[in-house]
Amino acid sequence: MNFAHRIAHLKAEGAYAVLARAQALEAQGRNIIHLEIGQPDFETYAHVALAGIRAIATGQTRYNPPAGLPALRAALAEDAGRRRGMHFTAEQVVVAPGAKPLLLLPMLALLEAGDEVLYPDPGFPTYEAAIGLAGATPVPLPLLEEQGFDLDLEAFDARLGPRTRMIILNSPGNPTGGILSSRTLAHVAEVARRQDIWILSDEIYFRLAYDVEVPSIVSLPGMAERTILADGFSKTYAMTGWRLGFGIMPQPLAEKMELLLTHSVGCTATFTQFAGLEAILGPQDEVEAVRAEFRRRRDLMVQGLNGIPGIRCPLPQGAFYAFPNVQAFGRPVAELADYLLAEAGVAVLPGTAFGHNGEGYLRLSYANSMENIQKALERMARALAASAD
Repeated sequence: MNFAHRIAHLKAEGAYAVLARAQALEAQGRNIIHLEIGQPDFETYAHVALAGIRAIATGQTRYNPPAGLPALRAALAEDAGRRRGMHFTAEQVVVAPGAKPLLLLPMLALLEAGDEVLYPDPGFPTYEAAIGLAGATPVPLPLLEEQGFDLDLEAFDARLGPRTRMIILNSPGNPTGGILSSRTLAHVAEVARRQDIWILSDEIYFRLAYDVEVPSIVSLPGMAERTILADGFSKTYAMTGWRLGFGIMPQPLAEKMELLLTHSVGCTATFTQFAGLEAILGPQDEVEAVRAEFRRRRDLMVQGLNGIPGIRCPLPQGAFYAFPNVQAFGRPVAELADYLLAEAGVAVLPGTAFGHNGEGYLRLSYANSMENIQKALERMARALAASAD
């Protein structure tokens, strides 16, 4: 078959590919510990799930406005604004089936062929995929371990050009767990204002930070009018399968986004949005309890990884991923990840699933039980010691 050139660059996400191989081994009777999938292992909080069930039971199953239910848009504007020290209006908010449309559709609205988009590497694979689909040119920005996986500002300045039209930020970040510093955000903001560049700030892990506050670039002077904030319910409220995301942006862009949503997805499921409304307006105790549990798991995983000869693991500040340095083993990380799955029964991702600069690293999700994390560490230690013999 002949396919359009615009999709030639697309490839599967690494997490799904490793999951498929892990499940094939499980079908053969192997016991596999899953550290590859980036989703909370908790059930959707009961009061949120019940709100969705009630909405279905009362007939909230029909079309709704493409940009989202007015009540949810208003609640999101208030909540997101309060958490970032901003004032947003409901008209700036658009709701989508997951956060991924809020990465692609703004690019379709703003980018022309030949425009350049700077994005983090290692970073979420959808960034590069979406840039290509929009007909723009992806320009990777290295994140460096020695800088706490903050942006390399020297490389950032070097990669800026007259065609730079958008910069993608992700903080806390996937796969590194790093948080962009206030210094970095101020530098990026100054460049964006001077050169009239859009910022797409992926803040899906905004409420999963452990030791520091997460600054948002949208709150800096002159940035509200050039920032697209992408967020969602999947990580904070354990709602990955509900497919509920939201974006906050200047109102004129939100109006164009509504048209793009109209002609792509139509609207987001009504009952899902009622669940989201309960998540925002209801009690937040479980959010904080889960964050505390993730912090316990993070500390166990990082301590355990650093106890394995050949591994160096910095302490992630947010999200639920560890990104250990495994360069000492002298093997391509894709090969090392395959070895750990086959020999240790531990599914992890190679850092190269997140870009060229991920070589030398593995990504491990600690969205799993303390017991399984401990077992995985023990299995990895044995397998890696055996490989060195």
